[in-house]
Amino acid sequence: MNTFILIITGILGATLTYFVSEHLRLGAVKASALLSLIVGLFFYAFPNLLNGYLSEHLPIVFVGTSFIGMVSSKTLKSYTLLAIAGSLFTAIYITKNHVFDGYGGALGALAFIALLTTMGFAFVVSNSTKIKHKVVLVWQRVFGSGE
Repeated sequence: MNTFILIITGILGATLTYFVSEHLRLGAVKASALLSLIVGLFFYAFPNLLNGYLSEHLPIVFVGTSFIGMVSSKTLKSYTLLAIAGSLFTAIYITKNHVFDGYGGALGALAFIALLTTMGFAFVVSNSTKIKHKVVLVWQRVFGSGE
């Protein structure tokens, strides 16, 4: 159940930040900072509302996924892709097993990895026929046309 709640938090962090940034015209940095401050203050004021694991990790996941929501609308316009990136961030965060301990910018790096992976996957899926055609052309140039 904790994992499910963290994934929902990851989805909300990315999509709410994007919504506040783009639709309420607050800007990416202000949107991320405002929403992260609200979540942080909530868990500071009510530390025992949820179990200890969630009280510790929910604010971290929200802040990290709010970095994903800071993406420009020129780069990414799909709430579905934002939700996928938020879920991917959360999955990496849960399973990272302290890989990034001691390094600054771990949340930003995880957000970058999740967003870039999601955008790359979406690009490959949407352009799969073009990519296949180009691979065939390269194959023919390298190995001949097979005649």
